Amino acid sequence: MSTLTPSADAASGAPVDALTPDEFDAIDAILDDLRSRNDETPQWEFCEGFMAALVCCRRPIAPAEYFPVLLDMEMPADGEAGDFSSVEQARQFQALWTRRWNDVVRGLNTEVQSLDEDNAYHPEVMDVRGAVAVLPEEERAAMADQALPSFAQVWALGFMFAVESWPEEWAAPRDKEAEKWLDASLQSIVALTEDDTDEATLSVFDDDGPPSVSQQRINAFADGVWATYDLRELWRNFGPRVETVRKEAEPGRNDPCHCGSGKKYKKCHGA
Repeated sequence: MSTLTPSADAASGAPVDALTPDEFDAIDAILDDLRSRNDETPQWEFCEGFMAALVCCRRPIAPAEYFPVLLDMEMPADGEAGDFSSVEQARQFQALWTRRWNDVVRGLNTEVQSLDEDNAYHPEVMDVRGAVAVLPEEERAAMADQALPSFAQVWALGFMFAVESWPEEWAAPRDKEAEKWLDASLQSIVALTEDDTDEATLSVFDDDGPPSVSQQRINAFADGVWATYDLRELWRNFGPRVETVRKEAEPGRNDPCHCGSGKKYKKCHGA
């Protein structure tokens, strides 16, 4: 679909139309609506990690192939609603998805020296524990028994879900140095799928908020983001896998011909 086609600006690293906070809220609201009809619909942070993995993937994977894996639904044709509540909602989702995709591509195509740079890739992740910590005491108490994800954990789970869904595209290359590069990068992201069990000493989004994230986790998150850059560069250098073409073995000259004529191969198709 045209709305899901990455732009040339994104591929070149030129500025693209990044999503605003209100637009991230809008895509969250669409996912919430989809979840009311399919409780397997993931949160946006999971989608964000999944998207980053697809951008880094060795083979370009088309939306028609990856949306059923991510959302358990086919993307509707233009003018159709599909599993969305309306045609307008379907178009809005696709437009927002494409703009975010282009922004991720632009960020990972840009050479940066620091992840603090405006042009760097900034994953859209949540500090759920920090958000809960600032709730009124009664609301916090109501959530006391819930297992809250660590900072960037859901993003990493989405990334690895994409890797595991197309394992052939993430198979190690024969080059030993590249194999080490791939393994180290993926391990940096796998580390983020684990819980942050170290002492919380930092508040990520509010300097005055209660500590909710450990320093080790912040360091691991930076390693994970740099790993996306490494993976993007690795597979761009290698390019898509080349499928081995295997020629079927021909019958011996005195064997019966495969066409069923009853003649020997040398007298028939092998003549």
